[in-house]
Amino acid sequence: MISLVHAITVNGLDSTIVDIEVDINQGLPAFTIVGLPDQWVQESKERLRSALKSSQAKIPPSRITVNLAPANIKKSGPSFDLGIAIGILLDQGYIKNDELVRDSVFLWELSLDGSLRSISSVLPATIGAKEKWFKRLFIPAGNTREASIIPDIEVIKIENLLELIDILNKDTQYIPEPILDLSCIDDDSMLQEVRDFSHIIGQGFAKRALEIAAAGGHNILMEGPPGSWKTMLAKAFATILPELTIDEAIEISKIYSISGLLSDEKPIIATRPFRWVHHTASSISIIGWGTHARPGEISLAHKWVLFLDEILEFPKTVLEVLRQPLEDWEITVTRVNASYNYPAKFSLVGAMNPCPCGYLTDPDKDCICSNNQVANYRGRLSGPLLDRIDMFIEVPKVPTEDFQKSKKWVGEKSEFIQKRVQQARNIQLTRFKGSDIWSNSEMHTSDIKKYCILDPEGEWVLAEAVQAMNLSARSYYRILKLSRTIADLESSSSILTFHILEALSYRKKEE
Repeated sequence: MISLVHAITVNGLDSTIVDIEVDINQGLPAFTIVGLPDQWVQESKERLRSALKSSQAKIPPSRITVNLAPANIKKSGPSFDLGIAIGILLDQGYIKNDELVRDSVFLWELSLDGSLRSISSVLPATIGAKEKWFKRLFIPAGNTREASIIPDIEVIKIENLLELIDILNKDTQYIPEPILDLSCIDDDSMLQEVRDFSHIIGQGFAKRALEIAAAGGHNILMEGPPGSWKTMLAKAFATILPELTIDEAIEISKIYSISGLLSDEKPIIATRPFRWVHHTASSISIIGWGTHARPGEISLAHKWVLFLDEILEFPKTVLEVLRQPLEDWEITVTRVNASYNYPAKFSLVGAMNPCPCGYLTDPDKDCICSNNQVANYRGRLSGPLLDRIDMFIEVPKVPTEDFQKSKKWVGEKSEFIQKRVQQARNIQLTRFKGSDIWSNSEMHTSDIKKYCILDPEGEWVLAEAVQAMNLSARSYYRILKLSRTIADLESSSSILTFHILEALSYRKKEE
């Protein structure tokens, strides 16, 4: 008899049900696995021998054929161990009732002693099982909380193979894990150290710009001499980001799950990602790395922040890989065996010095750079990349007398700024309900024509500015998106002239 067990393979963010067919016949002893298994899957034969023996069963000295269907999809990783073991046990009669097997999914690695090991990609696998109408998923203890996020599918915690055999034979009653209460999860691991805006002296223009960027998901570039608190402003930016919705949290957590960055202690990403990338990072680490193209930094920053400190210290080849994701909000990573599509809807926050020595705009120190050095340094940001940035702000050096007054300084706290950002975010959620858009920065041309209507005065002001500042068509539409966000912060249904003027103040004249 041929036994049938169900598992799931996860390629990128997509999951596919895999039918594990096990056939045991008379003949010379052999153990063959077919259906495009990789080396990890082939090695499961040795793990299974010890695991079954430790569970008071054994692999019979017969001809065993395991087929992983569909055969045209690459099967990778050790997560098919449990499904193959259950197929062998069914065929040999150790499991006498296949009622629970038919509508269950088995997707875990076996240890030599028969216990179950935790694996990655649990969240997309659980979602895939639910979408295919399976009733239950058997989970190792280390993956229980991650799988329990998803409702309407039973998650059963299993310690070892013997325990699972008793449950499938109905010798032991199982109790599904309760649905995880997401409100009890507090995840602050994305950024180890943050600063409240109230701790930053002055810099009112920069704070206002960052508030707008947080409200609409806009890209922003800060320029200033060393010690002007560009990095501290970026850290404080993390404290004013809008709250995650449940759907957004699950979407982000899927990316972290396949990257192996979730655990039973941190089963879901509960705060917006803030990825701080060092300038020694390679282009592969930015877009996706490894043979199976694990998500890179731009996907780990999905919904919301990719922070590039000292952005001009990055190699130009690394910066140029950001051009396509900043426009299309996704990245396709191609490897020899497959292509993987990952979302990359991130807000780019960059910080830069004005020149190699850093003191070109410092009122107290002289710059030692030549004109050619400054031009070559700033040239690492190409025109097409600059065209994709919504806001450019100068962050000047804080005067010494302001430091002397710092003991009396009382700035606006981040929590109050965050409330305004959240209010603008709620307006956008209502505006774009039912679409795939989540912020003003993501609007397409048709959306801009619908939601960014200007009065005659506003049209004239923008037209004059576009000509005077030599702005491109892309910059024109980015100004409209920025104006829409500024209006949302004012709870204004219309874009007024002063909204456009403020949006223009964050643009630079194009050469």
